[in-house]
Amino acid sequence: MNLSPAIIKELREKSGAGMMDCKKALDESGGDVEKAIEWLRKKGINTAQKKSSRSASDGLITVKIDEDKGIIIEVNAETDFVARNENFQKFCDELALTGLKNDVESVESLLNCKFLGSNQTVQENLTNLISKLGENIVIRRLEFINVKSGSLEKYLHNSINLNSGKIGVLLSFKSNQRNENVTDFSKNICMHIAASDPKSINIESLDNNFVDKERSIYIEQLKSSKKSDEIIEKIVDGKIKKFYQEVCLLEQTFVMDGKIKVNECISKFNKDHNEIFEINDYVIFKLGQE
Repeated sequence: MNLSPAIIKELREKSGAGMMDCKKALDESGGDVEKAIEWLRKKGINTAQKKSSRSASDGLITVKIDEDKGIIIEVNAETDFVARNENFQKFCDELALTGLKNDVESVESLLNCKFLGSNQTVQENLTNLISKLGENIVIRRLEFINVKSGSLEKYLHNSINLNSGKIGVLLSFKSNQRNENVTDFSKNICMHIAASDPKSINIESLDNNFVDKERSIYIEQLKSSKKSDEIIEKIVDGKIKKFYQEVCLLEQTFVMDGKIKVNECISKFNKDHNEIFEINDYVIFKLGQE
């Protein structure tokens, strides 16, 4: 099939594979870039696994908590220069407060809200900021959490102020009290999430399609090994178990300790402090990542 230089370039940038391998992968995948990435992985070519979902956009992740409500928002700008501009930072901060005040659950609904302390909408204020700073600015995504019972904690990595940075985590959890020990522990959990980027809280909540895709890739990688189907199945089961330890929060090794899993660390904390600490939910935003 005829492949445009643009689509080949896109696959090369996303996969890290060579030009001829990319052409072959696109031919085998009908020109579909995502399927081509899978094809490369199955053939063992795409070992680098570059973050294909990451964009070139800059900007800030802002996290705000107000008692039992929390919001995390990504606002993109074209350059880090604008991201560090005081007007941009002020906009992100007040935007998050606007979202909290209105309990917004989507970017679309936020754009139609009255901006904090203004008679104009968020969309109108955004347009004014674009004109003032001279760069395209986009409110890319948000997550709003309203806890019925429990608490919220946040963490910002590469922060430029108390509420904004390049990576943001918003954690919802239960505990039978809220003291300094619980606060410190919940912050450490947030820091772990920022460092390890889990895909689910536990094995049970992990997307089955995500697991099936990994399993099929492992099987394809082992087909040429000439091992029996029974041996291949055992090897794949071992790889899936390791995969769980990489992507499920409670199965991951706690980065603040380096020796025990997160679920074991929580059990130890509960025993040492007569607590019932339990993770309800979490959101992690990394700048430019899907």
